[in-house]
Amino acid sequence: MNGRRLALALTMGDPAGIGPDLALSIWQNRAALGVPPFVMIADPGMLAERADLLGLQVALIETSPEKAAANFATALPVIPVALARTAVPGAPDAANAEAIIESIRLGVELTTTSRTRAVVTNPIAKSVLYASGFGFPGHTEYLAHLAAQSVGHPLTPVMLLAGPALRVAPVTIHIPLSQVPQALTTSAIVETGRIMARDLASRFGMPAPRIAISGLNPHAGEDGALGAEDAAVIAPAIAALQARGINAFGPLPADTMFHAEARETYDAAICMYHDQALIPAKTLGFHDSVNVTLGLPFIRTSPDHGTAFSLAGKGEARADSLIAALQLAAKMANTEAEINILHALSGT
Repeated sequence: MNGRRLALALTMGDPAGIGPDLALSIWQNRAALGVPPFVMIADPGMLAERADLLGLQVALIETSPEKAAANFATALPVIPVALARTAVPGAPDAANAEAIIESIRLGVELTTTSRTRAVVTNPIAKSVLYASGFGFPGHTEYLAHLAAQSVGHPLTPVMLLAGPALRVAPVTIHIPLSQVPQALTTSAIVETGRIMARDLASRFGMPAPRIAISGLNPHAGEDGALGAEDAAVIAPAIAALQARGINAFGPLPADTMFHAEARETYDAAICMYHDQALIPAKTLGFHDSVNVTLGLPFIRTSPDHGTAFSLAGKGEARADSLIAALQLAAKMANTEAEINILHALSGT
């Protein structure tokens, strides 16, 4: 089947959160929004109940992944995953953790077997999954685990926040700030830069991306006066990336990297820790930035917000970021397919 005729796989996320609300609203307004076809991996009964609660007129159809795109114009396609207990908006329930995890696993399986085009994940509450014994810090790490199972060797995931004004990735992700200096290594920075450069080329259509790399300490260490890591750890990584032919530069003081003039000098940025990257990303594009996982053998995007339990079932949540995640996933899939065709034709 032509990949462009396949739907995106949209996971359920936490059913007590806003993920189902947004998916239902987006489908109802699909024509005006111009969203690509998606199939939702979720409990059909939960979706029907939530549509009724929100006053939305959404027809549902249980379907195979291959038929989802054809059905999308007249009904929201659903691949059923049963919840253990009825989902109450705003009241997360660890009893439903198994179904939340299964929705993610199935989305990955369908995409790695070319039955869907990409995985788009709705928000999860990690604490809910932890209560059920979930052994991964978050979505990113679990997706990397599933990807490693599919290819037979470990993979390094890179979390990219992509918005209209900024693309940025942290080297270290879900660890305490106190552990960052010990976790930060030259090899980890090189691997993040290598994966970013490769995926920006293959999935974003940027054959030679300019990558700005931040320092760790204030003023990028101030020549060692404010910390040694910038010169001892980060600078050698930048040199190694440049030796690979990657247009990387820095280390730059993080406090002067993100104003408009600075952003014009690069296509993407790498920061050393979670908040150093995500604060500017969410400040510049809180409603329309997308979480993209680089380094995987499949495309994965997600809205950059959380479950927003306090808004679930009220019809007040904004769908901008999920719309952007769906649109970017389709665009990345198109770009990757086109580049693969060009490589096949050229024999490279």
